[in-house]
Amino acid sequence: MNGSRIAAIGHYQPAKVLTNDDLAGMVDTSDEWIRSRVGIRTRHIAGPDEPVDELAAHAAAKALAAAGLDPADIDLVLVATSTAIDRSPNTAARVAARLGVPRPAAMDVNVVCAGFTHALATADHALRAGAATRALVIGADKMSDVTDWTDRSTCVLVGDGAGAAVLTACPPGEEPGIGPVLWGSVPEMGHAVRIEGTPPRFAQEGQSVYRWATTRLPAIARQACEKAGVAPEELAGVVLHQANLRIIEPLAEKLGAGHAVIARDVTESGNTSAASIPLAFSKLLERGALGTGDPVLLFGFGGNLSYAGQVVRCP
Repeated sequence: MNGSRIAAIGHYQPAKVLTNDDLAGMVDTSDEWIRSRVGIRTRHIAGPDEPVDELAAHAAAKALAAAGLDPADIDLVLVATSTAIDRSPNTAARVAARLGVPRPAAMDVNVVCAGFTHALATADHALRAGAATRALVIGADKMSDVTDWTDRSTCVLVGDGAGAAVLTACPPGEEPGIGPVLWGSVPEMGHAVRIEGTPPRFAQEGQSVYRWATTRLPAIARQACEKAGVAPEELAGVVLHQANLRIIEPLAEKLGAGHAVIARDVTESGNTSAASIPLAFSKLLERGALGTGDPVLLFGFGGNLSYAGQVVRCP
């Protein structure tokens, strides 16, 4: 019951980069139009031979190496994804098989863009309860598989990638490195962000999502800080779901974290759904923008009009 902490983070993106100019050759759009509306310049796109579990496994392997752990040390694997094509084996089981993790509890968490923060909280709860000792928590999505590349309103937004965190239980007397989660949803507005149909396709009601995110979510994000006992002005970093720069910047400003580093990875990665938070967080750590022990708010929101956030301490 001593809580858990993040021991290490890792991320992975496919090699192929799709620029705004590339998209302008595919649909009626332009670099200026995309940048002015969503702030995205580039995104990474996986090939047909790169399934989402492969993206997840690459990120997880990097996190394990950074933590100095072997796959055999892991007893819980959670993968947040909404783009798995197959129902069974689930993505977590396939990642465990790729990495050689023996006998883990392996589960997928489908809360779309808020998936990683939901999975992080679930793993933290399992470690607090003693049901696991070390966990791999991964956010991975291959949005290119569920995108209509003739629809300029959605195809300009998406990218593929994965990010992973290794969680370990805190020893007695050590302060937890993952704060209490604040989570919830607005199910009656779940239609605002959808991945549905045969074949499944991503669609959203952009204005509804924008209004909800910029008007309702700042107060909820502040409540996540309150639950952790950390004032917004004490945050060293803020990593929001990387949906749209026009959502990220006003939300961060209304939160009141004036001295924090704000993740803006959406500009080079696009909206990678459940991957966006660990991907952006990993990059901030990699370039030294955050230090060990720094308090950072992770806050996911989107599909189902779900949200989940917690304050964590940097590994």
